[in-house]
Formats: sequence, C-alpha cells, structure tokens
Amino acid sequence: MPSIKGMGVFLLDAARTFRASAQFNAKRDKTVMTMRKRGEIDLTEGRISTQMIRFFIPILCGIFFQQVYVTADAIIISKVVGEDALAAVGCTGTFINLLIGFFMGLGSGATVVIAQYFGAREYDQVRKATHTALLLATFAGLLFMIGGLIYSPQLLAILQTPEDIMDMAVQYIRIYFLGMVPSMLYNMGSGILRAVGDAKRPVYILIATAVVNIFLDLLLTAGLQLGVRGAALATVLSQAIAMALVLVCMAREKELPVQLRLKDLRADRRILLRIVRIGLPTGIQSTMFDLSNLLIQASVNYFGTDTVAAWTAYSNLNLIFWMSVSAMGTTMTTFVGQNFGAAKLDRLRRGVRTGLGLAALGCVIITVLTMLFRYPLTYLFVTEPDKVAICIRMILFLTPTYITYMCIEIYSGVIRGVGEALVPMIITGLSICAFRVVWILWVLPLNNTLDMVCISYPVSWCIGTVAFFIYYKKGKWLTKRLPEDVLKKAAPQEKERLPLT
Repeated sequence: MPSIKGMGVFLLDAARTFRASAQFNAKRDKTVMTMRKRGEIDLTEGRISTQMIRFFIPILCGIFFQQVYVTADAIIISKVVGEDALAAVGCTGTFINLLIGFFMGLGSGATVVIAQYFGAREYDQVRKATHTALLLATFAGLLFMIGGLIYSPQLLAILQTPEDIMDMAVQYIRIYFLGMVPSMLYNMGSGILRAVGDAKRPVYILIATAVVNIFLDLLLTAGLQLGVRGAALATVLSQAIAMALVLVCMAREKELPVQLRLKDLRADRRILLRIVRIGLPTGIQSTMFDLSNLLIQASVNYFGTDTVAAWTAYSNLNLIFWMSVSAMGTTMTTFVGQNFGAAKLDRLRRGVRTGLGLAALGCVIITVLTMLFRYPLTYLFVTEPDKVAICIRMILFLTPTYITYMCIEIYSGVIRGVGEALVPMIITGLSICAFRVVWILWVLPLNNTLDMVCISYPVSWCIGTVAFFIYYKKGKWLTKRLPEDVLKKAAPQEKERLPLT
C-alpha cells in the first residue's frame, strides 16, 4: 500500500504536469487564434489547394519584387547608360544569382527546422532557431562580402567577360558585394516569417523597397550620371532598407514565437547543426545550378556582345517562370515541414499531388503567354534588330521546354521539407551540373553554335526529373526521418499509404 506522503507527491506531480500541459495548450491556442485573426496561414489545417495558393501568392510576389531590383537595373541601364552597359551587368547576373541561390538555400535550412518546430507547436525551439539563424546569416554575409570584394576581377575573367565591358562589370559587382549582409539577413528573416505562416509582411517590405530601388536607379544613373555604379548602389541601399524593415517587424512581434530580442541572440549548437545539415546541401544544390549556368554564360560570352545582350534580355524575360516554380518549391517545403512536424502524414501525401497539379497548370500558362507576347517583351530590354532576333530565337527554342524542369523543383522541395537535403544535392550535382560540364567541354566543340548551348538546358532537366521521380517513388526519404513515436501514432491504413516507404 502506498503511503499517504507518497500519494501526496504523486498527486502534486500530476497537478504540475496538468498545469504545464494546460499552459502549453493555452499558448498554442492563443498562437493559432492570433494567426487566424491576422490572416496568417497554418498549412496543417484547411483545404490543401486553397491554403497552398494563399501561401504561394505572397511568396511569388516577394520573389517577383526581389527580381524587380535586377530587372529595373537592366531596363534603366539599357535605356539610360546603353546596351553595352546592359551586357556588362548581364555578365555579373549569373554569379549574383549564384549567391542569391546559395543564401536562399542556406535560409531554407532554417525555414524547414522552424516549420517543423512550429508544426509540432514547440515554440521555445522556434525562438532558439530564430536567433541562431539570424547569427548564421550575419556571419555568412560578411564572409561572402569580403571574398567578393577581393576576387571580383578574377571571377569575371573566368567567365570570359569581353574586354570592352570588363571595367563596367567589375564596378557593378564590387558595389553589389557591399550589400551581402543586408541581403542575407533579409532573406533569412523573411524565410523565418514564412515558416510560421507569415508570408505577407515580407512582400509588403519588398514592394516598398522595390519602389525605392527604381527611384534610386533613376536618381543615381540618369540624375547623377553614375552609370552602372549608380544602379549597383541603388540595389545595395534598397537591400539595406529591406533588411532593416524585416528586423523591425521581428523585433516588434508579440504573438508569434519569432520575436527578435538582443538578449536572446545566441547560437544553439544543436539547432545550428540541424540548420546547416539541411541548408548547406540545399545551398550547394542551388549553387550547382548556377555554376553550370556560369559555364554556359562563359560559352555565350564567346559569341560576342550582341549575343550577351540578347541572352541577358532572355534571362530577364524567363524570370516569371523561375519565380513561379521557385515559389511553388518554397511552398512545398514549408507545407511538408509543418505537416511533418505535426505528424499529419496523409495530408502531406495529398499535398504532394496537389502541388504537382498547381505547378503544371502555372507552367502551361506562363509558356503560352511568353510565346504570344515575345516581341513586346523583348523590346523592353533590347531594340537593335540583331539582338532582338537572337533573343526571339532563344524564346522559341527554350520556352516550350519549361515543363521538363517543373518536377525537379517540386520533388526537391518535398524531400527537403522532411529534412533530407543531401540526396537532392547529389541528384542535382550529377544530372544538372556534371552533365552540363560534359556537354560544354566535349559535346559543344563538335558543333559550336548557340543552339547547341541552349539545348543543354532541356536535356539536363529531363535527366534530373527522371532521377528525382525514381527517388521519390523508391527511396525511403520519409520514413527514415520519422521519429519512432510518430510511426507508432500513425494508423495502420495511413502507414500503408505513406509516400515512398
């Protein structure tokens, strides 16, 4: 028979446990109510397609206005400074996209970790991950800024940048490197907000700073006649404003568990390792795409300034496709992360099908519209007949092949959402990067034409799509990341339907 004292201790522990549970549930319910009141999105609840679209649209708008920085620079430089200056900026574009892709990939590690904690309603861990991610962003930005300022000329020389535009290209990219820390902190902060369902405020910030960017572009290039230096400086100042605004939003956040507090600004070693384990392979995966594009850019540069200008114009024209598919990949990563953390596995499986359907529909719409309006879109960037003709040829050749890339971004986002980032990196490295290296070094010399450069894109996309589909169907990317307690909770019929066990 238990003693009265032992029974009292038992009852006291039970009361404390009940009170702690009640406090946790109260905090959780308060956070959920706050999200609903403010129109923020909980991807673990509601109709899947509706929630995905609601989450996707702000992300697409955010990526769009982020690209407005580059596109506004291109249009204003072309019209104010000249088309040779546009070619100079174009030579830096692939490398800049490489950096942005790496930053966003590294930030996606924080997004996945925070989304999983948020889906599991572990709000203390969300707070720790938030501050850890911001510190990581600061140090990464500093590292890239210093390296870029020192090695810019060498990087552009590797790309075979034409001599007549080399000086302008170096001026532009060196100033751009000064904005690495603001750019990294903005991307990381907006990724943190999206992970907890707040996809709107980052967009509002980008809309405001995009307007500022255009104003500064005109002021510094046309007004003060600073040329490409003015365009780069306008972009850096706009990024600094975006960083300041997103950090202010986080500092003033009272309800969601992502409030920025200086006293909590320290790195949690375990969480940092989780973020890096997911974010670093994802960043490398994105970098592999852009490294292969750097190789292709060097091949394009070989054909002269007219082709470089036309390629730059085409690159700006197809941004809407890349923005859309990237936004859908981010949506899938966050959707899977939250539902994986909440152990809603059947909803996760249904969400994959929904995401593929929405992405395919968007891809068809973008392809048709780009083909129909190819001439007026091209004239936004280039007007000389030779450059227009080259750009139109690339549009007709590459735009119909966009759909061959779609599955790569969706499947990669899904697999990354459960915390598996290494395999997508390997698949991308072999099917995209390694293939294009072989193509440019050994196949292209057999018929050194622009068409042979362009065809490397759809062929590599098809190889990557097949590889991701096989891993999606046959690989155990989901079950090996599931904790034992989640597997035990899953109903037998749900276990049978687990995707890709």
